[in-house]
Amino acid sequence: MAPGSMMSSNRALRSARDAVDAHHVWELDPVEIEDDRFADRLDPNDVDDLRASIEQNGQTVPILVRRHPNESSRYLLVYGRRRLEAIRSSDKIDKVRALIANLDDSAALRAQVSENTGRRDLSYIERALFARELLDNSFGTQAQIAEVLNVTRSAVSMSISVAKAIGSDLAQAIGPAHGIGRPRWEALSKELTEGRTDQGELCEVASDARNKVAAKEPSDDDDGPQTDPSVAAFEAVSRHLKKSASRVRDSKPRPRTTKLVLDGVSAGSIKKSNRRVRLDLTNVDDAFAAWLESQAQDVLKELHARWKLDA
Repeated sequence: MAPGSMMSSNRALRSARDAVDAHHVWELDPVEIEDDRFADRLDPNDVDDLRASIEQNGQTVPILVRRHPNESSRYLLVYGRRRLEAIRSSDKIDKVRALIANLDDSAALRAQVSENTGRRDLSYIERALFARELLDNSFGTQAQIAEVLNVTRSAVSMSISVAKAIGSDLAQAIGPAHGIGRPRWEALSKELTEGRTDQGELCEVASDARNKVAAKEPSDDDDGPQTDPSVAAFEAVSRHLKKSASRVRDSKPRPRTTKLVLDGVSAGSIKKSNRRVRLDLTNVDDAFAAWLESQAQDVLKELHARWKLDA
């Protein structure tokens, strides 16, 4: 067969295969599916409840994969990581139901984001870390990332700043914290930037809070919703940072104020704080105040010379 005819034949076969893929739900071996996507969730392996549901009721919603570009018998995951992990960890189900789509890298990423936001929205910190990972891995500019995430460029810029300040280790220790919105994450990142608290210490605080919530057994008296461990971890880290900032403020020397008197009458005060002296004069004659203003430089020089002699 001539080279041109072979290429046309291959294109026709791929088109036919894609058409079949698009209209068929396949049962695939989970080991044939690779997941090389950008991570968009902080707790993707929390699948115990999902596995139990699939084992009892079956997998009602297929995952989406695309064919591997180099290996004909393998696939790349587009979305459905939790369903895939649930079936991989099951000893009762050995096949995963999947749709196969013909997508390039960019289209696959858009499908991943669209599916997640269409089912359960990613939390703010998950979106922020996702945006940072896309930028760090040269997916595109902030404007291109904003287009994929369907947000403004300024929102992406702020999210990336927050993700950098929080750090992946602390974010992982806290978890997704659904319900904690942008303002509180921004406030936390600002406290981290301004403070001197060790990140490892904060990770321990977050882990301890999560473990305490996870270890608490629900009782018949608990009428309200159970506390989200990651929200509890966020709150614990926030409280710890505020306490640390308060201790730092309390440890700073307070400004020292000395009252000033002229002719037996209060004339103001002089306040000394860290590397700063402030002179406030009140109840003084306007003419004296004008003279002092004109002589301030000479008076300061004289006082400084006297201080050096006494030192």
